[in-house]
Amino acid sequence: MNKDKEIDMKDVELNELDPEKQPMTGDGQAASGEKNGSVKLKIPDDEVTFTGLSKEELMRVAGTPGWVRTRWVLLLLFWLGWLGMLAGAIVIIVQAPRCKPIPEMNWWNKGPLYQISDVDAFSSEGIKGVEAKLDNMNSLKLKGLILGPIHTVDPGQPNTLKLTDVDAAKGKNDDLVDLVVKAHTMGISVVLDLTPNYPGGTPWFNTANVDEVMEKVTAAAEFWLSLGVDGIKISGLTVATNSVDWSKLQAAVQGNRTEDTKKRALMGVVEHMSTVEVSQMLNTSGVDLILSDLLEKKNGGVERIQDMDTLHSQQRSLGWGLGAAQQDQLSKIAATPALVRLYQLLLFTMPGTPVFTYGDEIGLQAEHGEKSPKMVWDIDTEPAKGAAVNETVEAERKERVATSKWFKLLSDLRGKEHSLLHGDYYPLYSSASSLSFLRLWDQSERYITAVNWGAAPQTLSLKLAPTEGVELPDMAKVKLTTDSSLKEDSTIHLDNITLGPSQAILLQFPYTG
Repeated sequence: MNKDKEIDMKDVELNELDPEKQPMTGDGQAASGEKNGSVKLKIPDDEVTFTGLSKEELMRVAGTPGWVRTRWVLLLLFWLGWLGMLAGAIVIIVQAPRCKPIPEMNWWNKGPLYQISDVDAFSSEGIKGVEAKLDNMNSLKLKGLILGPIHTVDPGQPNTLKLTDVDAAKGKNDDLVDLVVKAHTMGISVVLDLTPNYPGGTPWFNTANVDEVMEKVTAAAEFWLSLGVDGIKISGLTVATNSVDWSKLQAAVQGNRTEDTKKRALMGVVEHMSTVEVSQMLNTSGVDLILSDLLEKKNGGVERIQDMDTLHSQQRSLGWGLGAAQQDQLSKIAATPALVRLYQLLLFTMPGTPVFTYGDEIGLQAEHGEKSPKMVWDIDTEPAKGAAVNETVEAERKERVATSKWFKLLSDLRGKEHSLLHGDYYPLYSSASSLSFLRLWDQSERYITAVNWGAAPQTLSLKLAPTEGVELPDMAKVKLTTDSSLKEDSTIHLDNITLGPSQAILLQFPYTG
């Protein structure tokens, strides 16, 4: 009994011992009342923490010779590296080719102009119908819409002239204002044609009353410009500039121009003038843009190249069209779809602003001798499945779709490429029925236009005169072509290009320094 009690007392004393003083069992575990037991370590109450060096200690270490030398070496390496990078940047800047400054470009230089001379033929809903079709026009990448004339006048009767009133059959003044506002949201400027006697034989009635009529035109220009119109167009520019009040119209349209305000355009049309006379009119009239009939008056490649040679330095004041000066469709002169696409390419790549008449984008043709053909819409609508199809009508629809696609490609390309938009011009090969020229700007892609409107194939050898100071490569890439024998993105030799009848090609090659 006493012996058992003694053993129990020893167990109590052993359990009361500090864990680290308890004897270990044979398997390395501390004796405890638990079955498996565990090792328990006592953690000191005051935990040791690292405090680092004090400020005074750091200052003493920083002042030692070794650390001073290290700091100076690192500082010297930093400045040497910085100066090296600066010197490298300067060398790159000095050796890099200088970018040619972009010339001043106004809105009428940045894309094609599109004239709707007959609002009723364009849309049965008049001016409101034109507004409804702005989305269609915007898809053509237009920069300007030339509208009208839409005022009222009896042919040859100046006393009936009402330039500040829209013809009631076409709409109201408010309709025109709404059209202008919506066009502006799309980046399209609106020019109003105020040619006084547009339904008569002469644009300005007769020379005896030009000054009186000019006064009315000036007042009307001020009226419409105050309502948001972006420019004024007049035909018969030669007669108009002879008026003593011509400067008043200039002041009304072009006055108060500042860098912060959008410029308003004064546009004039001339016909039956030589190239030299057109150039002189540009210099003396003060108009912002002249549209002439030079392209349709001269149909030889040599003569057309000579016209471009004379006028290309004035390209930012020059409008080119084929039939546009007379407000006719391009197809009146370009009688086949192939020729329509050829002249579209030519107009989009010539030095100057391309001007088209409504329907030119689809090759619209007048029928039965009509002056203003009805615009055709919904060309993308295919015949319903199972419906009877007129093969002639369907072929015509597909041709219009293809022509529209071609027009949009050219318009988009011209708007993106500096060489086509405002680049320098160099004549290449020309003949009686063909011509070619080079467009380039600084370090941008270069483009060569070559067209053959003749009835037979034409072989062109593209070369520059040694005096031009520009070199052509041996080969160039086909960017766009109407000739099925030439594949886009292929490369061809420039000294031997054969174009089929009524075919055109646009070549591209890079700047090489």
